[in-house]
Amino acid sequence: MGSQHAIRLFQTVEHACGYWPERLARDLIVDPTDPQLPSVFARALSMGFRRSGGHVYRPYCKGCRACVSVRIPVATFQPSRSQRRCMARNADLQVSVAPARRTAENFALYRRYLDARHVGGGMDKPAPENFDAFLACPWSPTDFMEFRLQGELVGVAVTDVVPDALSAVYTFFAPEHAHRSLGGYAILRQVQRARDEGRQHVYLGFWLDAHPKMAYKRDYRPLEYLDGAQWRPMPA
Repeated sequence: MGSQHAIRLFQTVEHACGYWPERLARDLIVDPTDPQLPSVFARALSMGFRRSGGHVYRPYCKGCRACVSVRIPVATFQPSRSQRRCMARNADLQVSVAPARRTAENFALYRRYLDARHVGGGMDKPAPENFDAFLACPWSPTDFMEFRLQGELVGVAVTDVVPDALSAVYTFFAPEHAHRSLGGYAILRQVQRARDEGRQHVYLGFWLDAHPKMAYKRDYRPLEYLDGAQWRPMPA
């Protein structure tokens, strides 16, 4: 990864796939104890890795390459008609950037979101340590983009910030405002922020063909995907 010394990669044991539970998955993980990890994180993103808590990983599954890293080139991004409507629908929200740390306010929103979206799925009823372990870690360059309606916190976009890009880690929002499409709005605001700050890309993590929860990522155009060695334009 262009560091002063080689950084070790670990391969996990096989585990149930988070997208298709009937399949087995495994990951490559960058050595989480290596002191160089913060300095190589941007390079790792460009190589298709992603952060979850203190781990930087990418899928490495036997006989399966369904998970494809994708990113938005912000200079050429053009919002669709529905995305422009989404921006207009949320024009009354106040957007600000806050430190990536748990507060009583954002944790209460996180719990409400998971309790509504993931009932019985193992993520509902999260404890404070679940929030801390999943969304940030001491070394990560992370902040929270907050969306407020008349002062009330209604959404948070967890965002990793590196010199040339933003990485959309996770978004949670008030379930009663689902009609606002706040997940999509968060991506659009991250694209706008990246453009304003002179960054080149917004990383969206992994896209999976034919997976209903991942289909939305193809709505952001143009979109680039990593073919294993190079970033290429996603076909229409």
